[in-house]
Amino acid sequence: MMLVLVALLVWGAAWWLNTRLAEGPQAETRSVQLAVPLIFGATILIVWELVVRGLEVPLVILPAPSLIAARFAGSLPILWADFVQTFVKGALSGYLIGCGAAFLMAVAVDRSEFLRLGLLPVGNFVAALPIVGTAPILVMWFGFDWQSKAAVVVVMVFFPMLVNTVAGLRETTSMQRDLMETYAASYWQSFFKLRLPAAMPFIFNGLKISTTLALIGAIVAEFFGSPTLGMGFRISTSVGQLALDMVWAEIVVAALAGTLFYGLVALIEHHVTFWHPSQRR
Repeated sequence: MMLVLVALLVWGAAWWLNTRLAEGPQAETRSVQLAVPLIFGATILIVWELVVRGLEVPLVILPAPSLIAARFAGSLPILWADFVQTFVKGALSGYLIGCGAAFLMAVAVDRSEFLRLGLLPVGNFVAALPIVGTAPILVMWFGFDWQSKAAVVVVMVFFPMLVNTVAGLRETTSMQRDLMETYAASYWQSFFKLRLPAAMPFIFNGLKISTTLALIGAIVAEFFGSPTLGMGFRISTSVGQLALDMVWAEIVVAALAGTLFYGLVALIEHHVTFWHPSQRR
């Protein structure tokens, strides 16, 4: 119980420190904005370690962070191979294909009232289908390798990206469009000079949503069939072997990959849409 009491003291001290930083006069500085989440995350790991060891929680229920870190360090070749199979081959390829196809389709939908009225309702229906229902079908269609995982990702990211892009392309006002017509601008001149820049915040919103959907789709699809590698495969087999430290190591890899992927898209958005109010500090 001594470790549990120490954990409570650590939590209280970290809470007090973070409150002082977040509510202090320097709260808006970059250093404080970075320090607060880092302190909070480190506190969770320390409290987790102390509570698990203090209460002697079994490994099969919840391993300590130190055990997860040891398994992570000792399984780097396996984790790297799983990362390449799931993220690079499955999630990233499906993300690029799905988002690219959705953007092109959004341009076609923007130019065709028939497609807008006919395709978007179907898209909302397909987007609502559960992945556990569509993934086994796509695995049967495209095989057990990464191609079927990429197909699942394409289905998951296509319609969120399509809906956001179509909404962005219709964001401009009638006065702005009339002004472009007054300048005798063609459709494509108006598209590249006015409508596409105005749609960029919506497009990046779809891209950011799709980053998480892509990784989730690739991992879940591997539960229904994959070669002997991949994050989903490793999680599934490790749970059956009660190797929960390996499961958590894969979760750490997935969390890091998803966070960096989202952060990269957000960084590109910041530089592309620097003029938008959401990017101003």
